[in-house]
Amino acid sequence: MLEERIERYRDYIEADPYSWAGRWAEACAPAGGEAFHEVRLDLGCGKGSFTVEAARREPDALFLGMDSEPICIAYAAQRGFESGLPNVIFVPGTGMRIREMFNPGELGVIYLNFPTPFPRKKDSKGRLVNLERLMDYRRVLCDGGEVRLRTDSQPLFDFALTQVPLAGYELTWQSRDARGERPRDPMSEYEERLGAQGALVNAYIAVPGPPPSNPVQTAEMSLSAYIPDDLSSFDAYAPHGMQGTIQNLRNRAAKDGGDWSRGITL
Repeated sequence: MLEERIERYRDYIEADPYSWAGRWAEACAPAGGEAFHEVRLDLGCGKGSFTVEAARREPDALFLGMDSEPICIAYAAQRGFESGLPNVIFVPGTGMRIREMFNPGELGVIYLNFPTPFPRKKDSKGRLVNLERLMDYRRVLCDGGEVRLRTDSQPLFDFALTQVPLAGYELTWQSRDARGERPRDPMSEYEERLGAQGALVNAYIAVPGPPPSNPVQTAEMSLSAYIPDDLSSFDAYAPHGMQGTIQNLRNRAAKDGGDWSRGITL
C-alpha cells in the first residue's frame, strides 16, 4: 500500500519542506559532516531516477526532488533509500510556493524535466516555464544560478523561449536534440520511455540577468500557436500531452482543405 511504502522510506522524505527555508544545506548534511556546498531542486521529479543519478555524480551538492503525486514521492524515496546516497531527499509540492520553501539565493540549479505542457490557454498558469514561475525562481536562485529545462514538446519549448527574455534571463545553451549533444547527462525514466518512442529532447539552460523593471506577459498563451503549419513534423512523434490537440488539427485540416488554423480556440 502507498502509506506503507511512504512509511518504509520516510527517511528519504521531508513531509514539511516549508520549515527548512534557509537551512537545507546545513540541516540535511550527514551527522558531523560539513554543509553541502550547493542545493539543487528537481521540480517534478517523477519516480526519482534523474534526481538520484544526478546526486550520485555530484556528492557535494544536496539534491531535492519535488513532485505533487504521492505515489511518485513514494517510489522516488525507495530509489533514494536503495541508493544509500546521503545527498538526496524528496518532498511533496508543486513549485507554486517555491519562495516559501527556500530563502533568496538558496538554490544553485532548478531542473524542469519534462514538465506538463498544459496546452490550453485557460490552463497555461500551471506551466512551470511561465513568466510568473521564472520570476519566482529568480528569488531563490543564487548568483549565477541556473534553470535547466528539458521537454519533448516543441510547442512548449518555443513558448518557453518567449518567456526567458520577459523574465530577464539569458540563455547559455539551447538545443533541439539535447540527448544527441549531451549523451552522458543523467536520464529520467520518463525520458528513457519517450526516447524509445522517437522523441527528441528540447533543452535550455538559462541564468537570471538584470531584473526586468516591469515584467508583462506578451506571448501567445495557447500552445497551438507554436505548432508549425506543416504537421508532418509530428508524423513520427507527437509530444506528450498534445497528441489530442495535434490529432484535432489534422482532422480540421482535412475538413477545411488543409488550413488547420481556422477556428482554433484552444
